[in-house]
Amino acid sequence: MTLHIGTPHAGTPRAGAPHAKTLHTGRHFLQIPGPTNVPDQVLRALAAPTIDHRGAEFAQLTLRLLAELKPVFGTTGPVVIYPSSGTGAWEAALVNTLSPGDRVLCFETGHFATLWQRMADELGLDVDLVPGDWRHGADPETLAHKLAADTEHLIKAVCVVHNETSTGVTSRIPEIREAIDASGHPALLLVDTISSLGSIDYRHDEWGVDVTVAGSQKGLMLPPGLSFNAVSEKALAASRRAHSRTSFWDWQPMLEANRNGFFPYTPATNLLYGLDEALRMLNAEGLPAVFARHARHARATRAAVRGWGLEVLCADEREHSGSLTAVLMPQGHDADKVREIVLDRFDMSLGAGLGKLAGRVFRIGHLGHLSDLTLAGTLAGVQMGLELAGVPVDQGGLAAALDVLRAE
Repeated sequence: MTLHIGTPHAGTPRAGAPHAKTLHTGRHFLQIPGPTNVPDQVLRALAAPTIDHRGAEFAQLTLRLLAELKPVFGTTGPVVIYPSSGTGAWEAALVNTLSPGDRVLCFETGHFATLWQRMADELGLDVDLVPGDWRHGADPETLAHKLAADTEHLIKAVCVVHNETSTGVTSRIPEIREAIDASGHPALLLVDTISSLGSIDYRHDEWGVDVTVAGSQKGLMLPPGLSFNAVSEKALAASRRAHSRTSFWDWQPMLEANRNGFFPYTPATNLLYGLDEALRMLNAEGLPAVFARHARHARATRAAVRGWGLEVLCADEREHSGSLTAVLMPQGHDADKVREIVLDRFDMSLGAGLGKLAGRVFRIGHLGHLSDLTLAGTLAGVQMGLELAGVPVDQGGLAAALDVLRAE
């Protein structure tokens, strides 16, 4: 069996496909909101020979990585690295700081926020879910009312997804922090940055976040397989009181081993090589420039969507994502049909609508290792796909995006 890297759909046509498949040339356009395209430099780093994870060379690598990760999170405190997906880092944030029966306040901002809430419920936590329309971020005013009503301080943690990957909505974490502080409430603040870290401005310490959850496969430009917790002193203190059952996720043995550059169990050595190179690339560009690039690409994408006469799912101008844009389809048109045509004709993958947004939206990822020309090609492919799918669009959408890219 031959694996066709970059041509996953080449070969025998599927039943009902609009035309016969052809073998595409050039690189596949992976424009989902993660995993993102892995840069060649990172791929080469991943291919280096594995070394002894108990040796001095590895210890030097670990200590360097732990130091260089801190500015990316905006923290001077510890960052824990797990060999897992971001879901593992969710669990680590919950089980290290909370005990079964503790009440947590979660905001339903999209599919992934819902999954995190479901995990909290399965871990035996008492979840108070604030319902949402998936078009807005976590509401600071609602949080303020909830905390003001909690005079007994039963709420032990507030869980918020910073950038909801299913919707392209970015919650305003500084305002969430202000609401907690104004209420004088002692609840911990746990924040998921899986699709924002390394793409959208984020400041763990300055914004008073207690646990930041992150993953390797998006703004950090790596394959899936590493996840992270950035941890405040308040969260560390909570971890010493919590009595959720945990072994693999326990911060204490990790932090203890990390002091000397090691891990309490076998680490994902080659992914750490890739992380080393990805951090070098982020440092070379500079985080402010990285954030500005993502914001500019997001503006160009929204200009295209509006130029086509379509609607961006995010309904609040303050909450537009720099990582991805979710496009709401007109009534009577199927987003998955557009995605299928774009994949078949132009060898480009777009993100599907998830949960209750299935078939109603498609998502354009514009995060990670991305250039102006790659984005222009992406938007050209989307425009052609929409036209071929019979969606009424204005051809000026692409031109509107190019105007943004030229001007900025």
